[in-house]
Parts: sequence; structure tokens; C-alpha cells
Amino acid sequence: KITFSCKHLSLNIFAKVLMSRKSPPKNYSYHRKASHAGSWYSDDGEELHEQLGKWLENVDTKNLSFPPLSSKHKSENLPRFRAIIAPHAGLSYSGPTAAYAYAHLDPIHVKRIFVLGPSHHVYLDGCAVSVASHLVTPLGDLKVDEQITDDLLGTGKFQTISQDVDEDEHSIEMHLPFVKRRMGTRAFTVVAIMVGSTTEESDREYGSILAPYLSDPSNFFIVSSDFCHWGAKFRFQPHDKKHGAVHEYIKWLDHLGIGFLESNDIDGFYSYLEEHQNTICGRHPICTFLQAIRYASAETSSGSVGSTPFSITFVKYDQSSKCKGKRDSSVSY
Repeated sequence: KITFSCKHLSLNIFAKVLMSRKSPPKNYSYHRKASHAGSWYSDDGEELHEQLGKWLENVDTKNLSFPPLSSKHKSENLPRFRAIIAPHAGLSYSGPTAAYAYAHLDPIHVKRIFVLGPSHHVYLDGCAVSVASHLVTPLGDLKVDEQITDDLLGTGKFQTISQDVDEDEHSIEMHLPFVKRRMGTRAFTVVAIMVGSTTEESDREYGSILAPYLSDPSNFFIVSSDFCHWGAKFRFQPHDKKHGAVHEYIKWLDHLGIGFLESNDIDGFYSYLEEHQNTICGRHPICTFLQAIRYASAETSSGSVGSTPFSITFVKYDQSSKCKGKRDSSVSY
């Protein structure tokens, strides 16, 4: 049994923890260990390869529908899918659902992958990048894109993650085996970004920085987030009985938020988070990414943001367990 704990990153921070507990390493001087292998997922490469492959094979794409491709996409043979939002819980729980997202990562077009994950263990009021040279997985190492990481640091808006903080955090690591399984032996690089407790203003700032990379069809974005964390241990137990049993209420609450994402309604999503306080641990990476979509949109002649060429489509939902009462708990994916 693989156990996990995905703590809700509350807007009310009870203790401020320094980002670097040790002196930061020289940039790109270390390989980030697969620190959660053997507990959150298998540390046996062959077993993990087979497990991920089975989940990917089980993805039913027949019942999935997407908006039609534009003439530009068709004429220039551009990739249909440019990003995914996928969970980061223990793979025995979230892996089958995550596979529905990863089935849409097209390795043919991708040269660089950005992974945006929340910070669960340290307080961070902005964004920080991993300065490891490689990210280790049981399936093989992933090379960090040093040039792009340096460019982000050059904006003066990004911090660096110390090695111990880097290896403590699971939100980015949990995606790396899927990335390696899908990309195989193809050459590509990774940019790992930890997103802290950003504000709407800083979401816009980071979104504007990331927008040009999102506009590049050779880049692919992974936004790491579970959805509702319901239960006493998460200090979140609302239940409106008009939506049915607890697990049905949770599903309603999650899909309410998903509706704003599918509508590209970032203002509505902010309002939804404020009103319902849903414990979506990747709310900050999601909001930063939505702002990147907004800034990557076509601009009008006056320079304001126009209609977005991107659409968001929901493909799969699950819960770690079906809550029926106050003693139960679950995490949604």
C-alpha cells in the first residue's frame, strides 16, 4: 500500500518557514533524488514502467470530445494539446486518473516541459525554480533546461529552491515518471517551478512571464494539482445535503470549479475559491497558468488581451474514497 499526505496549503499561513534550510547549492551541481520512490510509487524501474503503461493503455479516448482544430493548426501541423492539469497523490490512488491527462502528451512535438507544482512544506510568496542539473526517476533521469531556468531567474521574479526543499516536495516529482514514460528516449528538457502562495496580482505577473513559453508549440505545460481534500485532517468538512451524500457533494463542489476552468473564466475561478474555499492544493499553479493563457491570447490593436486561442476540456474525475460521514476523508483527482 502506498500512503500519502497532501496537506492543504491554506491562505492563512500559521508558520513562515525559510525557503532554504541550508546554504543553496551552486546552480546545476546536483541530481535531484527520486525521494518519494519506494513509498509513493514503485522504485523498481521495470515494475513502474509496466504499471504506467497499463494505466495509459486503459485510457478510453472514444468518449472524449474536443473543440475542432483551427485551420492554422491543420495547415501548420501544430500539436492539439499544449498542457494538462493532473494530480500528484500516491500513484496507486491517482495514477489511473493522471493517465487520462498524460495520454494527451504528444512526444513527437514536445522539446521542453514546464512543471508547475504547489509548495506543501515551506512558505513561499512567489515562484521558485529547481536548479538541479537532472531530475532522477526509476525510469531514467530528466535533464533540467539550464538556459530557460537562467532566463527565468534573470527576470528577478524567481527564487531558487535549495536541494533539501526540492527533494522534500512531491508535487513536481510525482509527474516525472509519467513524463519519462511518455517521452521515452526522445531528447527534451524540463523546467521545474514551485508556485507558492501567490496573489492575483502576482499570478498576473508570473503568467505574463510564462505566456511566451506557452505560445511556443514545442513547449508543454504540466500543472500539478489534486482537487478537494475533505475530512477532519484537512480541516474541511462542508456538506450541503441537497447535493446528495458527502462524496456527491464533493463531486458537485469540484465540478463547479472545473466549470470555470473549462470556460477559461479566471475571474470566476477566483470568486469560486473565495466563496467556497475548496481545498484545491494546486490552486496557485492553476491560477498562474490561467493568467499565462490570458496573456498568451491574441492582443487587440489597442494592446489589450483579446480572445484566447486555448480551450480547456475536462477528461476524468475520481476520488480516493467515497465519503459518507464525518469520520471519512478523501482527496479528489
